[in-house]
Amino acid sequence: MPTPKPGIPVRGSTTGRPIMALFDLLGRRWTMRILWELSQRPCTFRELQQQCEQMSSSVLNTRLGELRDSGLLSQHELGYSLSPSGQTLMQLIAPLRTWADQWQASLPDTPTT
Repeated sequence: MPTPKPGIPVRGSTTGRPIMALFDLLGRRWTMRILWELSQRPCTFRELQQQCEQMSSSVLNTRLGELRDSGLLSQHELGYSLSPSGQTLMQLIAPLRTWADQWQASLPDTPTT
């Protein structure tokens, strides 16, 4: 499956709207976890694989390629890091974590993390 990009139709949408491309990209398995780990600090391939519960190397390689193609991360001699666009995206997502924590607290019998 090609990397979702604005202007190109994606799963669930024939319009190619940028928001739909973003949701398609972020909804792919392991994508958010990779972005989360890289928002904490730059990582090598092996470090990412270990932090992502031993995700297969083929899936990690595919997701890293998609995130590079989409401009959300950079690859350098020391590994991977978020690009300026990736950093901005993670800043925009941060309030969702606050909301999710409040949501969790509002549900009965939900364990806290």
